[in-house]
Amino acid sequence: MSKETNKDEQVGFHKGALATLVKEREEMQKVLAIVEQLMQMHIKALKDLGIDLEAQAKEAVKFSDAKKKKKPIDEMI
Repeated sequence: MSKETNKDEQVGFHKGALATLVKEREEMQKVLAIVEQLMQMHIKALKDLGIDLEAQAKEAVKFSDAKKKKKPIDEMI
């Protein structure tokens, strides 16, 4: 009977953990939705002010790619 009780306790523990984690995930999704909504509001406001975020992102990628292509100083010597 001891093994069965131990198994039942373990099953209960894992089920409880999963129930808690499901609730945590739901709350995290709510937070993420709020953050996404706020980001979209700021993006729209910047667009309304004439800021082209897509062009800036492309420029940042170009800059990053150019920076990566530079040879390390020890290879230049």
